[in-house]
Amino acid sequence: MDRRETPANGRVAHSSLRGMVQADRFTDGEMARVTAPLAEVLAAPGRARDRQALMGARVLVLERRDGWAFVQRQQDGYVGYMAEVDLGPDATPTHRVAAPATHLYPAANLKLREVALLSLGALLTIVGETGPWAETDGGLFVPAQHLRAVDDYDSDPVAVAAELLGTPYLWGGNSRSGIDCSGLVQAACHACGIACPGDTDLQRARLGRVLADGEPLRRGDLVFWKGHVALMADAGTILHANANAMAVSLEPYDAAVARILAAGEGPVLARKRL
Repeated sequence: MDRRETPANGRVAHSSLRGMVQADRFTDGEMARVTAPLAEVLAAPGRARDRQALMGARVLVLERRDGWAFVQRQQDGYVGYMAEVDLGPDATPTHRVAAPATHLYPAANLKLREVALLSLGALLTIVGETGPWAETDGGLFVPAQHLRAVDDYDSDPVAVAAELLGTPYLWGGNSRSGIDCSGLVQAACHACGIACPGDTDLQRARLGRVLADGEPLRRGDLVFWKGHVALMADAGTILHANANAMAVSLEPYDAAVARILAAGEGPVLARKRL
C-alpha cells in the first residue's frame, strides 16, 4: 500500500482498513478543516514537506498526538501529519478563491493591514456581503471579486495555470507563495472540477487517456517525465512549475524535451489528454 494514500500509521488506522493493516486501534476519525492560510502536510512529525493544504481544506483527523494531527486530505486522499494548531472545526465552504491570490482583512476597508494571504483554491464560508466585500464565518473580509461559488468551476485548466505564471518553484508547494509541477496541475484541475491526485506519479496513473503514437499534442494535454509533469499551453509550448526557471513558466516543448534529456532526467514517459 502507498503510505501517501493509506490512512494508517501503526498506532491508528481508518476503520475501512480493518483486516488489511496492523494497528493498535481503528477509528472512523473526525472531520476538521484547515484554518491557517497555508498548512504543511508532512510525511512524519518534524520531517520534510510532502504537500501543503490551503485554508478551508477538509481533512479527516485520525489521531491527535503531541501537537500533531494524523490526517487524510479529503480533496485527494493524501495522508500525512499537520500541526494541530492549523486545524479547526469542520464547516461547509461556500466559496473558493478564484484569483491567483487575495488578502483577508479585519474589516471591510482596504486601507487596513491585511490579516493573511490566501491562494488560488482556498475555501471560505461566506456569511454576508458589505458592498464589494464578502464576510467570512470568522468575521474577516475578502474582496468579493476574488471569489467564486465552490461549484462555479472554470472550464480551461491551462488558463487557470497561466494565472500562476511567475510563482516561485517550491518542492511540495501548493500555493501562490510557492508551487511545484504536480501542485500546479492539481490547482488547475481542481479549479475546473476535475479530480486530481497530489503527486506526479499518481497523476500519470490516473489522469486522462494516453495519446496514441503520432497523435499530435494540443492545448490542455499533459506531458510526463520521471518526477515531472507539464501542461501543454498550445501544440508547441509547455506551461509548468520547474526548477530550471525556479518558477511557473512557459517553455518551447521541443527545447524542454532536449534540455531534460541532456540533464540526465530521461525522456518523455507519457502524453495524456484530460
